[in-house]
Amino acid sequence: MSEVAIVTGGASGIGAAVVAALRRRGYVVGALDLSGRADADHVVAVDVSDGPAVAAAVAEMRSRLGPVGALVTSAGHYEMVPVSDISAQAWRRMLRVHLGGLANATRACLPDMLERRSGAVVAVASELAVGGADQDAHYAAAKGAILGLVRSLAAEVADRGVRVNAVAPGPTDTPLLAADSPWREADYLRTLPLGRLASPAEVARCVEFLVCDATFSTGDVVNVNSGAVI
Repeated sequence: MSEVAIVTGGASGIGAAVVAALRRRGYVVGALDLSGRADADHVVAVDVSDGPAVAAAVAEMRSRLGPVGALVTSAGHYEMVPVSDISAQAWRRMLRVHLGGLANATRACLPDMLERRSGAVVAVASELAVGGADQDAHYAAAKGAILGLVRSLAAEVADRGVRVNAVAPGPTDTPLLAADSPWREADYLRTLPLGRLASPAEVARCVEFLVCDATFSTGDVVNVNSGAVI
Protein backbone atom coordinates (compact mmCIF):
# COMPACT_ATOMS: atom_id res chain seq x y z
CA MET A 1 0.00 0.00 0.00
CA SER A 2 1.35 3.44 -0.94
CA GLU A 3 2.26 5.96 1.71
CA VAL A 4 -0.09 8.91 2.10
CA ALA A 5 1.13 12.51 2.13
CA ILE A 6 -0.91 15.65 2.73
CA VAL A 7 0.20 18.97 1.25
CA THR A 8 -1.38 22.27 2.24
CA GLY A 9 -1.48 24.99 -0.40
CA GLY A 10 -1.20 22.29 -3.04
CA ALA A 11 -2.89 24.14 -5.90
CA SER A 12 -0.05 26.37 -7.09
CA GLY A 13 3.56 27.43 -6.71
CA ILE A 14 5.75 25.43 -4.34
CA GLY A 15 2.79 23.40 -3.04
CA ALA A 16 1.83 22.21 -6.53
CA ALA A 17 5.44 21.29 -7.26
CA VAL A 18 5.61 19.31 -4.00
CA VAL A 19 2.41 17.43 -4.88
CA ALA A 20 3.92 16.45 -8.23
CA ALA A 21 7.27 15.45 -6.72
CA LEU A 22 5.75 13.24 -4.04
CA ARG A 23 3.39 11.57 -6.51
CA ARG A 24 6.40 10.72 -8.68
CA ARG A 25 7.97 9.10 -5.61
CA GLY A 26 4.92 6.86 -5.25
CA TYR A 27 2.99 8.72 -2.57
CA VAL A 28 -0.77 9.01 -2.65
CA VAL A 29 -1.19 12.75 -2.12
CA GLY A 30 -4.07 14.68 -0.63
CA ALA A 31 -4.12 18.46 -1.01
CA LEU A 32 -5.72 21.02 1.28
CA ASP A 33 -6.19 24.29 -0.55
CA LEU A 34 -8.49 27.27 -0.21
CA SER A 35 -9.31 27.00 -3.93
CA GLY A 36 -10.44 23.38 -3.72
CA ARG A 37 -8.37 22.62 -6.82
CA ALA A 38 -5.06 20.77 -7.11
CA ASP A 39 -3.54 18.03 -9.23
CA ALA A 40 -3.63 15.53 -6.36
CA ASP A 41 -5.29 12.21 -5.60
CA HIS A 42 -7.88 13.94 -3.41
CA VAL A 43 -8.49 17.62 -2.72
CA VAL A 44 -10.43 19.35 0.05
CA ALA A 45 -11.19 23.08 0.04
CA VAL A 46 -10.22 24.43 3.45
CA ASP A 47 -8.84 27.52 5.15
CA VAL A 48 -5.77 26.24 7.00
CA SER A 49 -6.21 28.87 9.72
CA ASP A 50 -9.49 27.15 10.77
CA GLY A 51 -8.45 24.37 13.15
CA PRO A 52 -11.74 22.40 13.24
CA ALA A 53 -12.06 22.63 9.45
CA VAL A 54 -8.52 21.30 8.99
CA ALA A 55 -9.21 18.44 11.41
CA ALA A 56 -12.35 17.52 9.46
CA ALA A 57 -10.51 17.73 6.13
CA VAL A 58 -7.71 15.46 7.35
CA ALA A 59 -10.27 13.00 8.71
CA GLU A 60 -11.85 12.92 5.24
CA MET A 61 -8.44 12.36 3.66
CA ARG A 62 -7.72 9.53 6.09
CA SER A 63 -11.02 7.79 5.34
CA ARG A 64 -10.39 7.97 1.58
CA LEU A 65 -6.64 7.49 1.33
CA GLY A 66 -5.45 5.85 4.56
CA PRO A 67 -3.27 6.90 7.50
CA VAL A 68 -1.06 9.92 6.98
CA GLY A 69 2.68 9.29 6.70
CA ALA A 70 3.91 12.72 5.63
CA LEU A 71 2.79 16.33 5.88
CA VAL A 72 4.08 19.35 3.96
CA THR A 73 2.70 22.77 4.89
CA SER A 74 3.00 25.20 2.00
CA ALA A 75 -0.18 27.28 2.32
CA GLY A 76 0.46 30.97 2.81
CA HIS A 77 0.17 34.50 1.51
CA TYR A 78 2.55 37.43 1.14
CA GLU A 79 2.37 41.20 1.16
CA MET A 80 4.83 44.04 1.65
CA VAL A 81 3.64 46.71 4.11
CA PRO A 82 5.57 49.24 6.22
CA VAL A 83 5.38 48.16 9.84
CA SER A 84 3.50 51.33 10.82
CA ASP A 85 0.76 50.47 8.31
CA ILE A 86 0.22 46.83 9.31
CA SER A 87 -3.27 46.58 10.77
CA ALA A 88 -4.11 44.37 13.73
CA GLN A 89 -6.19 42.26 11.36
CA ALA A 90 -3.23 41.82 9.00
CA TRP A 91 -0.95 40.77 11.85
CA ARG A 92 -3.50 38.18 13.02
CA ARG A 93 -4.16 36.84 9.53
CA MET A 94 -0.46 36.41 8.76
CA LEU A 95 0.12 34.47 11.97
CA ARG A 96 -3.09 32.45 11.66
CA VAL A 97 -2.36 31.30 8.11
CA HIS A 98 1.37 30.58 8.44
CA LEU A 99 1.97 29.55 12.04
CA GLY A 100 -1.63 28.50 12.70
CA GLY A 101 -1.80 26.57 9.44
CA LEU A 102 1.27 24.54 10.42
CA ALA A 103 -0.03 23.94 13.94
CA ASN A 104 -3.52 22.94 12.77
CA ALA A 105 -2.31 20.55 10.09
CA THR A 106 0.30 19.02 12.38
CA ARG A 107 -2.18 18.41 15.19
CA ALA A 108 -4.50 16.67 12.72
CA CYS A 109 -1.85 14.51 11.03
CA LEU A 110 0.55 13.72 13.85
CA PRO A 111 -1.55 11.02 15.61
CA ASP A 112 -1.23 8.67 12.61
CA MET A 113 2.54 9.12 12.52
CA LEU A 114 2.96 8.64 16.26
CA GLU A 115 0.81 5.51 16.22
CA ARG A 116 2.92 4.03 13.43
CA ARG A 117 6.16 5.41 14.92
CA SER A 118 7.09 6.74 11.50
CA GLY A 119 6.49 9.95 9.62
CA ALA A 120 7.82 13.23 8.30
CA VAL A 121 6.65 16.84 8.60
CA VAL A 122 8.18 19.55 6.41
CA ALA A 123 7.18 23.19 6.83
CA VAL A 124 7.78 25.79 4.14
CA ALA A 125 9.23 28.84 5.91
CA SER A 126 11.21 31.64 4.21
CA GLU A 127 14.68 33.11 4.08
CA LEU A 128 13.03 36.22 5.53
CA ALA A 129 12.60 34.22 8.75
CA VAL A 130 16.40 34.22 8.96
CA GLY A 131 17.39 37.53 7.38
CA GLY A 132 14.33 39.78 7.55
CA ALA A 133 13.68 42.55 5.04
CA ASP A 134 12.30 46.04 4.63
CA GLN A 135 8.46 46.14 4.79
CA ASP A 136 8.20 42.43 5.62
CA ALA A 137 7.81 42.52 9.40
CA HIS A 138 4.60 40.53 9.82
CA TYR A 139 5.52 37.98 7.14
CA ALA A 140 9.04 37.49 8.54
CA ALA A 141 7.68 37.21 12.07
CA ALA A 142 5.17 34.53 11.07
CA LYS A 143 7.79 32.56 9.14
CA GLY A 144 10.25 32.91 12.03
CA ALA A 145 7.65 31.48 14.39
CA ILE A 146 7.39 28.46 12.09
CA LEU A 147 11.08 27.73 12.67
CA GLY A 148 10.57 27.82 16.42
CA LEU A 149 7.67 25.40 16.21
CA VAL A 150 9.59 23.07 13.88
CA ARG A 151 12.58 22.85 16.20
CA SER A 152 10.50 22.34 19.33
CA LEU A 153 8.25 19.72 17.74
CA ALA A 154 11.27 17.91 16.32
CA ALA A 155 12.69 17.53 19.82
CA GLU A 156 9.33 16.36 21.15
CA VAL A 157 8.62 13.55 18.68
CA ALA A 158 12.04 12.35 17.47
CA ASP A 159 12.10 9.39 19.85
CA ARG A 160 8.76 8.24 18.41
CA GLY A 161 9.99 8.00 14.85
CA VAL A 162 8.70 11.30 13.46
CA ARG A 163 11.05 13.79 11.77
CA VAL A 164 10.20 17.50 11.58
CA ASN A 165 12.15 19.85 9.31
CA ALA A 166 11.74 23.05 7.31
CA VAL A 167 12.82 24.60 4.05
CA ALA A 168 13.41 28.35 3.94
CA PRO A 169 13.16 29.43 0.29
CA GLY A 170 14.30 32.78 -0.96
CA PRO A 171 12.27 34.59 -3.62
CA THR A 172 10.78 31.91 -5.83
CA ASP A 173 9.17 32.25 -9.24
CA THR A 174 5.57 31.67 -8.13
CA PRO A 175 2.29 33.62 -8.43
CA LEU A 176 2.93 34.84 -4.87
CA LEU A 177 5.42 37.33 -6.32
CA ALA A 178 3.63 39.97 -8.36
CA ALA A 179 5.07 40.90 -11.74
CA ASP A 180 6.19 44.25 -10.30
CA SER A 181 7.63 42.76 -7.09
CA PRO A 182 10.99 44.26 -6.08
CA TRP A 183 12.20 40.68 -5.65
CA ARG A 184 11.98 40.28 -9.44
CA GLU A 185 13.98 43.41 -10.26
CA ALA A 186 17.35 43.02 -11.95
CA ASP A 187 19.09 45.12 -9.28
CA TYR A 188 17.95 42.70 -6.57
CA LEU A 189 18.76 39.58 -8.57
CA ARG A 190 22.31 40.85 -9.05
CA THR A 191 22.78 40.74 -5.26
CA LEU A 192 22.17 36.98 -5.22
CA PRO A 193 25.24 34.77 -5.64
CA LEU A 194 23.31 32.62 -8.14
CA GLY A 195 21.73 35.68 -9.74
CA ARG A 196 18.20 34.34 -10.17
CA LEU A 197 14.99 33.29 -8.49
CA ALA A 198 14.54 29.69 -7.44
CA SER A 199 11.95 27.62 -9.29
CA PRO A 200 9.14 25.82 -7.44
CA ALA A 201 10.50 22.50 -8.70
CA GLU A 202 13.91 23.22 -7.15
CA VAL A 203 12.35 23.91 -3.75
CA ALA A 204 10.14 20.83 -4.13
CA ARG A 205 13.19 18.63 -4.66
CA CYS A 206 14.53 19.77 -1.28
CA VAL A 207 11.17 19.02 0.34
CA GLU A 208 11.12 15.62 -1.34
CA PHE A 209 14.58 14.89 0.05
CA LEU A 210 13.51 15.78 3.59
CA VAL A 211 10.34 13.68 3.33
CA CYS A 212 11.77 10.63 1.60
CA ASP A 213 15.52 10.38 2.09
CA ALA A 214 16.82 12.46 5.00
CA THR A 215 16.23 9.81 7.65
CA PHE A 216 19.10 11.31 9.69
CA SER A 217 17.66 14.82 9.76
CA THR A 218 15.27 16.44 12.20
CA GLY A 219 14.94 19.98 13.52
CA ASP A 220 16.88 21.22 10.50
CA VAL A 221 16.27 24.16 8.17
CA VAL A 222 17.39 23.87 4.55
CA ASN A 223 18.02 27.30 3.04
CA VAL A 224 16.98 27.19 -0.63
CA ASN A 225 17.56 30.81 -1.53
CA SER A 226 20.08 31.30 -4.37
CA GLY A 227 22.64 32.30 -1.73
CA ALA A 228 20.56 35.16 -0.27
CA VAL A 229 21.43 33.90 3.23
CA ILE A 230 24.81 32.20 3.59
